[in-house]
Amino acid sequence: MMREFWEQRYGEDALAYGEQPNVFLTGQTRYLQPGMRVLAVGDGQGRNGVWLAQHGLDVLSVDYAQTGLDRARALAEMRGVSIATFCVDLFTWDWPREQFDAVVAIFVHFSPEQRARMHQSMLAACKPGGVVIMEAFRLEQLEYQQRYHSGGPPAAALLYAQDMLAQDFREAEMLMLEDAETELSEGPYHSGKAAVVRLLARRMG
Repeated sequence: MMREFWEQRYGEDALAYGEQPNVFLTGQTRYLQPGMRVLAVGDGQGRNGVWLAQHGLDVLSVDYAQTGLDRARALAEMRGVSIATFCVDLFTWDWPREQFDAVVAIFVHFSPEQRARMHQSMLAACKPGGVVIMEAFRLEQLEYQQRYHSGGPPAAALLYAQDMLAQDFREAEMLMLEDAETELSEGPYHSGKAAVVRLLARRMG
């Protein structure tokens, strides 16, 4: 059911979340040096993975929907870079361990039953010293959806809070964990004022 939803969304004419990278991600260049290996989780149509590749990083983009990854490769070709892609169900994937300098998860939301395990898998995929870079919608986004139509999961159970993320990444060095209000301009589905939580977590050696 969810795979069909994402295949349909990523098959629409317009790129669902636009071509431009997430603004929070673009501000983290001190953790994203050329030559580093990066895992882009739930990368959809590739806006973030392609941007990373444009900055000289070795990118693996993974997503549930092959349609999205096909669009990601097309975007990479248009920008003159290459990314590796892998269509995967994150819940059953044998996650790599200690292989990436950074793991990027931008608006990737999981149910309460899966969230902690998925976040721990992201951290475990980092090499010692590697960083998880995350922006997600927080609970207050339900109100922002009504007021500003800025997107995000429609269910409170799928939204995040600082205390959840602090618990999920308790084994990491927390470099940033903060709430923010931001103005999204990310295609037709993420547009307008939004309530987000941002995290930078470094895997300990």
